[in-house]
Amino acid sequence: MIEAVIVAYGRSAICKSRKGGFSQMHPVDYAAQVLKGVLEQIPELDKSDIEDVIVGCAVQQDKTSMNVAKNIAVRAGLPENVAAQSINRFCASGLQSIALAANAIAAGQGDVIIAGGVEDMTSTFKPYPVEFCEEWLLEHAPGAYMPMGITAENVAKKFGITREEMDRFAVESHRKAKAARNGGKLAPSIIPVKAMDLHKNGKLITEDEGIREDASIESMSALKPCFLPEKGTVTAATSSQTSDAAAFVVLMSVQKAKKLGIKPIASLANFAVAGCDSTMMGIGPVYAVPKVMARSGLTVEDMDTIEINEAFASQSIYCIKELGFDTQKVNPYGGALALGHPLGATGTILTCKVLDYLKDNRKKYGLVTMCIGGGMGAAGILQML
Repeated sequence: MIEAVIVAYGRSAICKSRKGGFSQMHPVDYAAQVLKGVLEQIPELDKSDIEDVIVGCAVQQDKTSMNVAKNIAVRAGLPENVAAQSINRFCASGLQSIALAANAIAAGQGDVIIAGGVEDMTSTFKPYPVEFCEEWLLEHAPGAYMPMGITAENVAKKFGITREEMDRFAVESHRKAKAARNGGKLAPSIIPVKAMDLHKNGKLITEDEGIREDASIESMSALKPCFLPEKGTVTAATSSQTSDAAAFVVLMSVQKAKKLGIKPIASLANFAVAGCDSTMMGIGPVYAVPKVMARSGLTVEDMDTIEINEAFASQSIYCIKELGFDTQKVNPYGGALALGHPLGATGTILTCKVLDYLKDNRKKYGLVTMCIGGGMGAAGILQML
């Protein structure tokens, strides 16, 4: 098999949906700016050598319809011979795109493939219309259409995750993200995006917008449950923020990188997906992580850093405990409770965070894992080269 390597990567800042820096922009625009910025890292590459652009997007409607991947490629100035496809594995779409790109290169189906993700929750995040639901699923598989917040409540109730635990977890996410931003740890992989809108015309967006400088237990505990107001424990603060963002990595064969004189950064050492109870979709990593470890011959103890997507505090706490993660290694730069969760882009963003951490600390292995709507989990191991 041909070895696929990552040779460039980058992401946009993560902006608040509806009121953030990208809320007046078209996602094709800000995603294309990010893609162009990533490609500028490897000027040796002739863009006509790119076989495909694979873009994960969880909600492909409105502004992200019409094969958003191809539109991003065109907007980024890629030549017309470059193909593109949009894929969807909900919250793991951005990681799945990397796995698909690596697999295609390994199978000899292209020397250079771009993988990434985009999500424009400003325009697409809304309740699923009940008239679109299939009757059999409604009766026999309630998790198929269950709001994610309710699945988080189910996890908290079944596994005894308390409101105080969740509040403290959220505060810690903001604390780590704040420290990372102030220490310059989030900046290396952020591609500046020029926001061309009436309110921020020409302003460069360079920082993640969701971090709360003043997050505290007092402020968290004062919030009311948002999914089950009368008897719930999950609040807006212990749920991931809805966000807009894009991120990309460039993968190529080792032979192509050597020919162009490009130094490989890392590889996707292994990848796994797994299904789980859809009414508690947040526990997906508990099933995906053991699979990827078994396939790779590695253990969670071998991981130098672990990025678990903080879809909700309840499921993150449970997965961390159940998988035996060293909490000192988990989300060292903060997680989605503080930074946001732009669905289809998140898997690629977490990959960028892992690579930044491993590069900065001269470490070798990083794990990216996340739960997925509909009852799934995904996990990928990154190895620095």
